[in-house]
Amino acid sequence: MEGIVVIKCGGSTMDQLPDSFFQAIAKLQEEGKKLVIVHGGGPAINAMLDRVQIVPQFVDGLRVTCEDTLGVVEMVLCGSINKSLVRRLTQAGAKAWGVSGIDGQTLVAQKTSKPLGWVGEIQKTNIGIPQAILSQGYVPVIAPLSVSADGTEHFNVNADVAAGAIAAALAAEKLVMVTDVPGILRPQTDGSKAVVKETSADDIAQMIADEVITGGMIPKVQSALDALGQGVDQVVICKGTAEDLLAVCANQAVGTTVRMKVKQD
Repeated sequence: MEGIVVIKCGGSTMDQLPDSFFQAIAKLQEEGKKLVIVHGGGPAINAMLDRVQIVPQFVDGLRVTCEDTLGVVEMVLCGSINKSLVRRLTQAGAKAWGVSGIDGQTLVAQKTSKPLGWVGEIQKTNIGIPQAILSQGYVPVIAPLSVSADGTEHFNVNADVAAGAIAAALAAEKLVMVTDVPGILRPQTDGSKAVVKETSADDIAQMIADEVITGGMIPKVQSALDALGQGVDQVVICKGTAEDLLAVCANQAVGTTVRMKVKQD
């Protein structure tokens, strides 16, 4: 669908998002912008796992999801986190509709062969539900759960991966990854770090090899490249400020822009 911007909100940023961020979404929606939100919820999941005395485990920045953990993940992502975002959007004047990747088999997956437990690798993305919600003038707010093709099994999905798949399936003009850092950071000779303004697939591969990109940023950039490979024009990694969001939607330079190839002057 023309003009769609998919916004991925990281779980680590959820409590830090100011009211002005949601007001900016309401403003963009009022102006006719088609927006889709895909959200994580890592810290809230960890807090609930702690309450029920399940120790979280991670492999290469990705959550290991045992059967008990999956129940907690579904409860937190589809429940408290999803509805909190819908509530804040509504309070800001936006129209929002919360769903998960399970609804309408939006995200169809099979269990990963990696040692991550009940984590799904997305095989197909059905966009009927997001399209229907958009057509009614609402912002779809999507929790990153997935379902098997026969509907018998549910899986956790990394929110970055889910956002990339949804953006690609919707042929979004842009995927915005809202995180707790202003973009990909490159160490400088004086010990400081500078934001990489624009980068490409080849540059990202080298930055991973050089350990400039590490930890939780790796699945973000890999999902960015997947989305680009499936037709998304650009992915922007930035902080969750209203100014950043408005600037990105106005095609102004902010954060790190990832393209298949860096544009030449």
